[in-house]
Amino acid sequence: MENVYLYGLGANLAFALGSQVFTIYARKISSAWMNCFKALIGLMGFGLFVSLFSTWHSIDLKFFLLFFTSGFIGLGVGDIFLLKAFSKMGPGRTLMLFGFQPLIIGILSYFIFGQVIDSMKFWAILFFILCLGTFSLESFKKKGHWDISSISIAFIGMSLDAIGVIITRYSFDHNPTLSAMEGNFHRCIGALSVFILLSIFKPFDFIAKWKTQKSFDKKMLIFGSLLGTFLSLALYLKAMQTAHLATLSGIAITGTIFSSLFESIIEKKWPSRYLLMAFVFFLCGMKFLIL
Repeated sequence: MENVYLYGLGANLAFALGSQVFTIYARKISSAWMNCFKALIGLMGFGLFVSLFSTWHSIDLKFFLLFFTSGFIGLGVGDIFLLKAFSKMGPGRTLMLFGFQPLIIGILSYFIFGQVIDSMKFWAILFFILCLGTFSLESFKKKGHWDISSISIAFIGMSLDAIGVIITRYSFDHNPTLSAMEGNFHRCIGALSVFILLSIFKPFDFIAKWKTQKSFDKKMLIFGSLLGTFLSLALYLKAMQTAHLATLSGIAITGTIFSSLFESIIEKKWPSRYLLMAFVFFLCGMKFLIL
C-alpha cells in the first residue's frame, strides 16, 4: 500500500514541475492552446506506451464512455479553468486551494464507494477558508479588489477535477484488468474532444501558433507536457486504482510545496508574507485532513 502513495507523491512532483511550464505558456499563448497541446501529447504518449510495452484490453462501450466523460470533464473543461487560475494566481496559490478537494472526494467516495471519512476532518475547512481569506487580502492590498473571480475559477477547476477522479475510479473498479495507461488514453480522448469542439466555436489557431514557437519553446512545451500530463497522470492513475481516494488526494500537500518552491525559483523572488501565512493555514488544515 505504501507504494501506492509513493506513486501519488511522484505524480505531484511531476505535475508541480509541469505546471510551471503550463503557466508560462498559458500566459504567453492561451490556456486553451496549452491545454489542447498537453492533452495531445498525453494521448500520443499513452497510446505509444501501450502499443509498444503493454497490451490493449477490450472495454465495454459504457465504461469507455465513462473514461471519456471523466477526461472531458476533468482533463478538458476542468483544466481550462485550472490553467486560467495558474495564469492569474500562479500555480502555488492555485494548488493550495486544492486542499478542499480531499473533502469533496471523501464525501463522494463515502456515498459511491463506501469509503469512510472521519468527521473531524471537516475542521480542515476552517483553515482552508482562512487560506482563501489570505489570498483575497493579498489581492486587495495589491490591486484594490478581493480577486474573487480568480479564486472562483480555481474552485471550479478543482471541483471538475474531483468529479473526474470519482468517475475514473468507478470505471477502474469495474475493469480490474485495465492498465492505468489505457485508462489515461481513453481520458485523453475525452479531453482532446473538448478543444476540438472549442476550436469550432472559438478558434485558437493551434497549428499556426505552434509554428511560431522557437525551437527552445517547442522543446519546453513537449518536456512540460510529458512531465505534467503523461508522467503525472500515469503515476496518479496507477495509485488511484487501489488507494483510499481521500487520503491519496490529501497527498496534494506535496504538490503545493513543490509548486510554491519552483514558482519562487523561476520568478527569482521570495514568497510573499501572504503566501507564507496561507501556507501555514494550509498545513494546519492538512494536519486535520490526513492525520
